[in-house]
Amino acid sequence: MTFTTAFAERTVATKALFERAKVTIPGGAGSTARLPRNGWKPYPLFMAEGQGSRLRDVDGNEYIDYLLGLGPMILGHRHPQVTQAVTDAVAELGTCFGLPYELEIEAAEKVVAAVPGIDQVRFTNSGSEAVGTAVRLARATTGRRLIVRFEGHYHGWQDTVYWSNHVDPELAGPIDHPRPVAMGGGVPAELQDTLVVLNWNDPESFIALMETRGHEVAAVLTEPAVFNTGCILPEPGYLELLREQTRKHGALLIFDEVITGFRFARGGAQEWFGVTADLVTYAKGIGGGFPVAAIGGTNEAMRLIADGTYSHSGTYNANVVQCAAVSATMDVLAEPGLYERQRALGNRLARGLEGIATAKGIDAYVEGIGTVFQLWFADRPIRNWRDAAAHAREDIFTRWYEEMIVRGVLFHPLQFENLFVSLVHTDEDIDATLNAAEDALSVVAREF
Repeated sequence: MTFTTAFAERTVATKALFERAKVTIPGGAGSTARLPRNGWKPYPLFMAEGQGSRLRDVDGNEYIDYLLGLGPMILGHRHPQVTQAVTDAVAELGTCFGLPYELEIEAAEKVVAAVPGIDQVRFTNSGSEAVGTAVRLARATTGRRLIVRFEGHYHGWQDTVYWSNHVDPELAGPIDHPRPVAMGGGVPAELQDTLVVLNWNDPESFIALMETRGHEVAAVLTEPAVFNTGCILPEPGYLELLREQTRKHGALLIFDEVITGFRFARGGAQEWFGVTADLVTYAKGIGGGFPVAAIGGTNEAMRLIADGTYSHSGTYNANVVQCAAVSATMDVLAEPGLYERQRALGNRLARGLEGIATAKGIDAYVEGIGTVFQLWFADRPIRNWRDAAAHAREDIFTRWYEEMIVRGVLFHPLQFENLFVSLVHTDEDIDATLNAAEDALSVVAREF
């Protein structure tokens, strides 16, 4: 039986809902990231409920979930402690005051206590919003306009940063001096002059840029580990170089920890890699699955927000749902041994998948940090976006996804995304996933 036939037989109700949704929801889903053009072919699954590490769709199919809402469900679905904290807060306090309140302080104190390098934090509503704030704040603080960022990194959909994510190398030009390329229509071309885009994990190009234009640079914006192009880890010394050069030239260093924050360590990438930035943005993991984001930083980096010179405003900033979720999530994440246990579990899954692929003669390797990783179908290591575009076998990955989804294992269908392991996945989940992968990769090996 082909994948198309097997999928159609399993998803009759889903297909009907997709057709119904397209009438009133553009494209049939609330985000472009959920549409067929972003890998969800022939149509996205429609979910009925989630509990812990599992999802159930409207056709009654159950999945071990490694998509985790594209990252935020680090505590799985409907975590009882966080869910109870939010419902209690809404019942006892309300939802939105337009004024400060004590729970907001409590949530901020817990985040600052968890993360090395930040003194203050402001809560907001989305990762894109937080990154946009950090970029503008860096320009306001330094009086400079140039932002340095890297190909293959994604920092949200705002005009100032919606550039050079999964860019066509022919449009971007030479690897040692790429051109910024807007990633969609409607982005003003004039913003190109406010950016320098570089190849990641390339210390020579970064040093050369800072030596010639460091005095113009307001900030260097980077994912501390790239999880928007599969998974690409920083090479030894690279983050330290970014930190040293920004300090040397009076620029700010911004870590976009929308994905890395709280995921594989309680203090995020700053704790894991031992490098601290001036400004840090958070979203997906900070609220245990509830919609909340944040910008944090040193007292010096946050001073213009603190004195009101920079207006960081938002009607729903630090609302009760957000702050209750953050406070409860920070408590859960403080459990001794939690991260060590789940990183080990994730590593067992990752190495198991790599071993199965290798045993079947498939070129593949794993890159990641336990609770987030990718199985790269490639015959060489991927160091940056250009490597990924040239060498990753997206067709093989998609076939693997297809064979896994009909076996009850869910993750993103595109090679340039990730598998997320929550802090509530179990050994039984890993065993079942590896068993499914044994069969699925057998099919892939025969076809390729």
